[in-house]
Amino acid sequence: MLEVVDLTGGWGPTTIVERLSLSVSAGETVAIVGRNGVGKTTLLELVAGRAERQSGEIRVSGRDVCRLSIHERARVGIGYVPQQREVFRSLTVSEHLAIAARPGHWSREMVLELFPSLSARLNSLGAHLSGGEQQMLAIARALITNPSILLMDEPSEGLAPVVVEQLVSAIRSLVGGSNLSVLLVEQRIDIALDLASRCIVMDRGKIVRDSNSEDYRNGTIDIGGMMGLAR
Repeated sequence: MLEVVDLTGGWGPTTIVERLSLSVSAGETVAIVGRNGVGKTTLLELVAGRAERQSGEIRVSGRDVCRLSIHERARVGIGYVPQQREVFRSLTVSEHLAIAARPGHWSREMVLELFPSLSARLNSLGAHLSGGEQQMLAIARALITNPSILLMDEPSEGLAPVVVEQLVSAIRSLVGGSNLSVLLVEQRIDIALDLASRCIVMDRGKIVRDSNSEDYRNGTIDIGGMMGLAR
């Protein structure tokens, strides 16, 4: 579904991701973990078309998207949930969903069923939503574009534990028994290993480990020790 080959890029003259290759199959969820500043967000933004590609290839369902604009990549099937949520402060929840909707499996009714708390906030402005509600809206907005691959950047960041639990439950329902592919950046290793079948460790703009999540969970690979992070 997604294939990245020898991708190099970053921001302006600064190279952050260097000669990185990865693939995500149809229906597969792959998590990316690593310390802050190793290039996880930049990788997603290169795929989405927001960061500056210097070289390499990005293909979605076999199609080269490197020369496509951000909105053209969305039409090809890339959905993006940015780290800062980026909801429109002056638009209501209902308007967010209306402007993003494209034909396909995910409808307004389905995303509201996935996030029931948004149903009661349909007429609320983005500026008046809590952090958790904004995150739910950002995911719902991406889903209603009916992507083939969903890029999610640290959906649990800065949220209360009870909200994180709700989000993880919703995301878990997305990644089970679906053709939707997910590339998930997540700082919390426990969430990454719970949701993804494969887990990639990045360091200094490169992949240093790509293994099945089960190998990390059963202790075959000490991912916490390798990254200096708490599980």
